Amino acid sequence: MSQPPPPPNQPPQPGGFGPPRDQQPQQPAPPPQTPPAGGPDFAQSPQPAPGYGYPQAPQGAPQTPPPPAGPPQPQSGYGYPGLQPNPYAQPPAAQPNPYGAQQPGYGYPGQPPTVPAQPQAGQPGGGRKINAQVVMIVSTVVVIALIIGTGIWYSNRSDGGKQDTASSSGGTGGKEDDGKSASGGTEKAPSDPAAKVLYQVPMPEVSDLVTTTGSWLTDKAYVKSGVAEIVGYDRDKGTRLWTIELPGPVCEASKHATPDGRTAIVHEPAMPTKDKPTHGCSQVAAIDLDAGKKLWTQTVKSGDQAIRLDNVTVSGGTVAVGGTSGGAAFDIADGKALWAPKAADTCYDAGYGGGAKLVAVRKCGQYGQRQLHIQTIDPKSGKVISEYKMSQGIEYAAIVSTDPLVVAADVGQSAGDGSGISDFFSIDNGTGKLRAHISAPGDTYAARCDGISRVEDCRGLAVGNDRLYVPTEDHDGSEEFRKTNEVVAFDLGTGKQTGQRADAGDGYHIYPLRMDGADVIAYKSPPYDKGGQIVSIDGGSFKQTKLLENPASRDVRDAETSMSPDRAEFLYSQGHLYMSSIYARKASSSSLGKDYLALAFGAGG
Repeated sequence: MSQPPPPPNQPPQPGGFGPPRDQQPQQPAPPPQTPPAGGPDFAQSPQPAPGYGYPQAPQGAPQTPPPPAGPPQPQSGYGYPGLQPNPYAQPPAAQPNPYGAQQPGYGYPGQPPTVPAQPQAGQPGGGRKINAQVVMIVSTVVVIALIIGTGIWYSNRSDGGKQDTASSSGGTGGKEDDGKSASGGTEKAPSDPAAKVLYQVPMPEVSDLVTTTGSWLTDKAYVKSGVAEIVGYDRDKGTRLWTIELPGPVCEASKHATPDGRTAIVHEPAMPTKDKPTHGCSQVAAIDLDAGKKLWTQTVKSGDQAIRLDNVTVSGGTVAVGGTSGGAAFDIADGKALWAPKAADTCYDAGYGGGAKLVAVRKCGQYGQRQLHIQTIDPKSGKVISEYKMSQGIEYAAIVSTDPLVVAADVGQSAGDGSGISDFFSIDNGTGKLRAHISAPGDTYAARCDGISRVEDCRGLAVGNDRLYVPTEDHDGSEEFRKTNEVVAFDLGTGKQTGQRADAGDGYHIYPLRMDGADVIAYKSPPYDKGGQIVSIDGGSFKQTKLLENPASRDVRDAETSMSPDRAEFLYSQGHLYMSSIYARKASSSSLGKDYLALAFGAGG
């Protein structure tokens, strides 16, 4: 195919989609089958650390083997947080307290300060202070009754914020859905789904691993985080519309935005240097995606020191950030502090899920005797609306969806594949009661969540129609040397499969991206001789409609498959597919092709 030009205001990029040159691949595709089966193994983790950083159990719990092709370890704490060394190799003696002791600098999150008073196991999660200033591994033999936990309903309920059509992938990465289009989606099949490459964003030149997480869509722009910047590109042409310069690299980015196009990020206060390779992920900023400007920047402090922030989300006009030192929130309009950690806290908000509602993962008890409280809270006051207490000993949980509320956990590290998921919990937002418990063995299902620090980072899952849509692991297809998989549905009321299945087809691997009304938008990674596809799965019949199909030429396919949806960001809207890397890294001599920060495809019809 002919090589499309790079976006304007970018340096000329030799090679385009042409022959490989002397660079390391951005995200290597898995080794091909014989012949290549095409498409990545969605069960494999991109991080070298096993099991999303789960501690190595002294009892000899099974370890997750490292993936065959993962990104290199950064030399320091900055960059993609999931690539840091296991922070829990030596469990802390007590739960962190943001005010109990001086922070140990900007080290790895596994170095929290100790706290003088140790809370009683299973004590209430407590509330949040309105502030104007501002492991022991569970045995794999788990009794289901202990897993279920308890639910509490708070009668002084307040529903803050608009409701979204639920999706673990955050919709199109743009403005929140108003929740009124649940019966029908907006994505229509084009007259010709054959797509072409609209443009490529070259990989920035860096000397080490740098996080570039964050991508969003507005009516006019495709917005992507770069190295210490956020750039708005014309959706069709790739022309730079605006650039927001940041003092340091992006650490985390919310996948949600307000109806008027505002979102939030966490970034470092300065660029890394040889003498100081990390300055800590301490700055939270609000971004106007329509205007292309930064609205404000804030920090959360322990004494005079800004604390590390591990995650950020947006819900109901509130920016919420969390980490091992606790959670805080700000008004997205002006940056006014809504709540913050306090010295007397014996529980802390490890992180939040946003979008339609705001849900906190609140941790109580010391390591090894932890109890997680899943709290639906008012985004303006932090007041608890309802609470579900998970079984004591479950150390980590991830928010798949906030409305309906679905939580994922690796109970007893039984997933065994580094996915962070062995079980799902369907919870009633209003009462805090468990609706259903869904067992999802890691050797059967292929989704993944990072419940260690990025509690809202779940991939390969979609939630809608009171159902949870999950991809299976790959298996032999009907043709020799051709693997395939399916998407199946679970009823969130009963916890049982509905019997619906969407087959990927021989050589393809299907992966839910988000909901579109009652339909599921999914990506199908291609076999070695085809291009990838975007399909819409009818929520009732499960019939698939092809919305987009990428070129099958080898150079395009190689670039496409370097960005697997379980370790890259995929956004689809109105016949356009945007794929982007979540980190930039130094070019290597062991190159298999050209690296790109982002690729844009558009259907012709």
